[in-house]
This record gives sequence, structure tokens and C-alpha cells, in this order.
Amino acid sequence: MTTAFRIRPITPADDADVAGIIRTVMPEFGANGPGFAIHDPEVAAMCAAYDRPGAAYFVVEHEGRVRGAGGVAPLEGGPDGVCELRKMYFLPELRGLGAGAALMARCLDAARTLGHRQCYLETLRGMDAAQKLYERTGFRRLDGPLGSTGHFGCNRFYLLDL
Repeated sequence: MTTAFRIRPITPADDADVAGIIRTVMPEFGANGPGFAIHDPEVAAMCAAYDRPGAAYFVVEHEGRVRGAGGVAPLEGGPDGVCELRKMYFLPELRGLGAGAALMARCLDAARTLGHRQCYLETLRGMDAAQKLYERTGFRRLDGPLGSTGHFGCNRFYLLDL
């Protein structure tokens, strides 16, 4: 198996693959009940959901298939200048190849280019590898949520100054 992967902007042809990734990975970590992003209406049409000012969404291709994705968008109900790292998930075969760090860098570069000053994210206990990546990237842990994402199932919150 090759470790090469490619990160590119999402297209409408990727929507079904990205929805499948989200619907596969989130239950793996117990994030399939109420209050989790798996139930957000945008999951079925991610390309359209991120085709707006201040937003960008990317897919990660590996061995000819989309196997990961993630993006940024303005934080719903949050302060001006704050974006949210959103729906960043990877199928198991992509994990451990450096795709998480590479996609995180691409998303944060996009956030800066889009004029955001801070990046917020929500996650949950048990997503330990992801939290280690966030902390290595410079995110600091918050005591509680920012904005009004509706993801009340999340119990870990982070913020990064861009």
C-alpha cells in the first residue's frame, strides 16, 4: 500500500463519499446520537454547504478514492473573525499516514487566507489521536463551547490563534 495522498477542494461528485466517511467514522467513536455533526443537514451536500464566503472544504484522496475530508467555515453564533474546523474525518486506512496533519495545515492556511483570526473546534472524549494532533498544532483547550453549533454531544473544545 502506498502512503501517498492528495488534498484538493471538494466537488459535487465527492458529496456521497464524504457523507459516507462521516457516517462511518462518527459512530466508530460513539458520536452518532443527538447533538453530533452526523445529523447536520449539510452532510448530504457538503460541496454546496461550503460554497460560501469564509468557508473552504477539502477531500483527501488515497489510492484513487476519497478517504478523508475536512474544512473551515465561520463559527455559527460566534464572534467575528472566528472560524470552526469542521467535519474532519478519516477512514481507518488513511490514519497514520500524515494526512491529518497535512489536511489540518491546509485548512488553517485557508482560514488565514479567508481572513479568520482564530479557529475553534469541538470534539469528544475518546478521539485521542485527533486531540493530540490539535494540541501539537497549537490549539489550546477551552473550558466550554463557543458559538451555537448545536453539537451538544461534544465535550472537548479548542481554540487556535491564527
